[in-house]
Amino acid sequence: MEQPHLDASHDTTDTKDAADSTDAMDTSDATGPEALASPAGADSADSADSADSADSADSADSAGHAAAPGVRRAHLVSAGVVTALVGFASASVVVLAGLRAVGASPAQAASGLLAVTVTQALGTLWLSRRHRMPILLAWSTPGAALLASTGYVDGGWPAAVGAFLVVGGLVLLTALWPRLGGLIASIPAPIAQAMLAGVLLSLCLAPVHGLVDHPALVAPAVVVWLVLLRLAPRWAVPTAFAAAVVAIGIWLGRHGGLDGPLLPRVELTSPTLTWASVLSLAIPLYIVTMASQNVPGVAVLSSYGYTVPWRESMTVTGVGTAVGAFAGGHAINLAAITAALAASPDAHPDPRRRWVVSHLAGWTFLVLALVSTALVTVVTAAPVGVTTAVAGLALVGTLASSLTAALGDPDDRQAAIITFVVAASGITLAHVGAAFWALAAGLVVRLTVRSRRTGA
Repeated sequence: MEQPHLDASHDTTDTKDAADSTDAMDTSDATGPEALASPAGADSADSADSADSADSADSADSAGHAAAPGVRRAHLVSAGVVTALVGFASASVVVLAGLRAVGASPAQAASGLLAVTVTQALGTLWLSRRHRMPILLAWSTPGAALLASTGYVDGGWPAAVGAFLVVGGLVLLTALWPRLGGLIASIPAPIAQAMLAGVLLSLCLAPVHGLVDHPALVAPAVVVWLVLLRLAPRWAVPTAFAAAVVAIGIWLGRHGGLDGPLLPRVELTSPTLTWASVLSLAIPLYIVTMASQNVPGVAVLSSYGYTVPWRESMTVTGVGTAVGAFAGGHAINLAAITAALAASPDAHPDPRRRWVVSHLAGWTFLVLALVSTALVTVVTAAPVGVTTAVAGLALVGTLASSLTAALGDPDDRQAAIITFVVAASGITLAHVGAAFWALAAGLVVRLTVRSRRTGA
């Protein structure tokens, strides 16, 4: 499972940034998912073949932009801020819904949102600066949806915090023992995606219920989301979130105003471990975070010519998850969807400068962390169901892509459907939640069907 370093075409100039990038790369850190591996000798070949073209392209880029350094700088800043805002506004309500579902009080949920925002910010700042790559960390949005679907577990909030701590330990173990990552990668993609789709279904139904129960608060968000889905898809969810906050603010003005803390505060929780929390939360959360965030995050950056330092990234996210767990944070990981905002040519035409976008996004996350408690105070003051309705809007796209991936292979379609149905059922058996049983049922059905075909 060997991975090459960053394509040499990004490093064949005489600029200081390129030199720093080469110096910062950890040459011993070349282990990643098997599916993303490529020949280790690619760097030298690419360097020999592309040095002249890279130099000429860089010269052309410099000539074309030399007259407007202020514009380029402003573009980098705006790209970094937008990347952070899109990530935060699109999924913060999902995190709150998940933490509240597993037993967190409003203060503990606010602390958890603060924890994941700060840890992902610090991890992003470290990795992007050290490796001069647009590496962006994020909280696990599918993981938060899993929490919302699973709900209260045996042992309550302390047991959930214990599960978060276990997830951090498993991610760290992945960095130290690559075979664990290979084991996760061996879970058939249709089964993993079907489990995620089943977990997401209940949340994606929330906007429907919200429109019926609280039309005045939910309808503005739905209308804004639908309009921007046509005009500016990237901004559909963040703007819908803003519309919901405005609607809630108006509602609060008519019902006694805002009552609660506005300044960020950490609420530490002593973790406990139960078998139910490990099987219902920790293992499914680890699998979802790896399969739906970390591996796709590597693939996104790879598509733009960057090779992620896998072991260091897993170490940083594992430590961040474990440390943040005590404050209520569920998990951080490599960004997948928002990673493209920082790594694509839209962020900056020069691939060597795109790391600045991620770096600025990291600083923006730290600023957003300051308003996390105020956000929780506002959304938790709304009637029950409004927050989950907005969270459901944020997850519709993820549900669609998960279902597409789950049902794409006809040979695994039956197993995927069983996995989806069991995960969506929300059952609890022997104090263990539906996500675990969905994986088990899907794997059993897949093994049975494939063994029958082999025998035939």
